[in-house]
Amino acid sequence: MPMIANIARAGLLLAMLAVAGCNGSTTFEDISPQAKKQLPAKILAQMKAKGMPRNSPVMARVFKEEGKVEIWKQKTNGRYDMIAAYDICKWSGKLGPKFIEGDRQAPEGFYSVKPHQMNPRSNYHLAFNMGYPNAFDRAHGRTGSNLMVHGACSSSGCYSMTDAQIEEIYAFGRDAFQGGQTEFQIQAFPFRMTAANMARYRNDPNYEFWTMLKEGYDHFEITKVPPKVDVCEKRYVFNRIPAAGAQFGSASDACPPFTQPDSLRTAYQSYRSTYEAAFSSAVNSNVPAPKPTIAGLKEASLVSEWSRARARGERVPVEPPSLSHDGQVTATSRMGRIDSPAG
Repeated sequence: MPMIANIARAGLLLAMLAVAGCNGSTTFEDISPQAKKQLPAKILAQMKAKGMPRNSPVMARVFKEEGKVEIWKQKTNGRYDMIAAYDICKWSGKLGPKFIEGDRQAPEGFYSVKPHQMNPRSNYHLAFNMGYPNAFDRAHGRTGSNLMVHGACSSSGCYSMTDAQIEEIYAFGRDAFQGGQTEFQIQAFPFRMTAANMARYRNDPNYEFWTMLKEGYDHFEITKVPPKVDVCEKRYVFNRIPAAGAQFGSASDACPPFTQPDSLRTAYQSYRSTYEAAFSSAVNSNVPAPKPTIAGLKEASLVSEWSRARARGERVPVEPPSLSHDGQVTATSRMGRIDSPAG
């Protein structure tokens, strides 16, 4: 009987692995050897020097254009400091948010990772689910599932790292959960939201969305504490404390009356004043040309249809279609028959 049980369990594992794509969505609680690996001695020494307990809370920041994942960890004074930065091995799509299933876009926004989102048995070495779609995404009708940060350096909408990198990133999260953190924040941005970069993309159709994300980015830059994130009136709001008797409802509801610490408001006003002067200067200077960005839901729909055709094994262009911001489709004409599905 034990042998039969083991065979059945192995069969279930193989079946789950067979349907997992970028998600690596197996959920067995038994821990794989790579999920047990400890952080390198060098990082532990740096943590000690910075006043970071081994099991203190963490957060992550992702920057698409720069191709970076940063890990920040709480110090004994309550503020966070960066402890590690990794080059993203691969991410798919363009700058800009994810809109619909199959558009190959990697998410942008503020997400939370809880212990059950950690996957020690991923097809892609190790993984954790970013939590897309979140309340903001759902309020805007955005779809997609199993958007991960994972290993194996292969991506169709995920942020893919090398196996060695994801082992360290996974260990940071695992240790923080063991220390009592109930969820860690992952902030995903198109680029570092400096005045120069915002000036580069000021005419982009995604600019309004990015400006909204920037407030949360700025709050973290000021406080070095992950911002409290809520969604109301279909937009992100940060570090808002509902007034007595008020509370946040659904993501589409009106924002409740709120307060903010005076120290934060004052610091933010000062920060914005400096930023606006730098932005004006950047507008009038020679900044690098912007990188390609997604042209909204229309382009996302084109790519999603391409992904479905590709998954069916139809003859499609090797690269997904691209839509310029003036509405012109600029897909490659080179065709190929692709049998593997796209995420």
